[in-house]
Amino acid sequence: ATGKLPAVMIVAVSSRTSWRTGAAAGLGVASVDGAYAAVAVLAGTAVARLLEPISSTLTAVSVAVLLAIAGLTLVHAFRPERADEEPLRAWTPLRAWATFAAITAINPATVLYFAAIVIGGTVKIHGPLEGFVFVLAAFAASASWQVFVASVGVGLGTWMSSPRGRRTTGVVAALAIAVLALKPRL
Repeated sequence: ATGKLPAVMIVAVSSRTSWRTGAAAGLGVASVDGAYAAVAVLAGTAVARLLEPISSTLTAVSVAVLLAIAGLTLVHAFRPERADEEPLRAWTPLRAWATFAAITAINPATVLYFAAIVIGGTVKIHGPLEGFVFVLAAFAASASWQVFVASVGVGLGTWMSSPRGRRTTGVVAALAIAVLALKPRL
């Protein structure tokens, strides 16, 4: 639900660590997608009204955080790799899950996306069972996509871990993150 940004970052993390860490990052995104889907089903209209007055602040915060991530990604792309250094050693599955859940949670587009689906009538939900099925389907769709993206990252790992691949993907990822961060402002 949060678009291309998490996919770019999950490919980068999983290519440099492991499928397990990349999948955990993807499941962090999917967990928030599922939680926001539940919020949209249970209180979509109320949440949308509550967030409306602060939506510009939420957008500004998410843009600032994403631009900081883009900057760090670009800096790390050109940082020389030391022979005694293990790239991204600090990424554990738990840290990846928590980081990607946090990135997704601060993105107001995620909650607004689910609220718009429910409020806009794109999905008709009649009763708790249909609401539960909607939330489960949203989580399953997000999780399957994110885990697929992690698998692609692992497949590209050898090339992406080379100095040239690391620089190329770092620059592409930083640019993609910056463009996607600024998209609401353009």
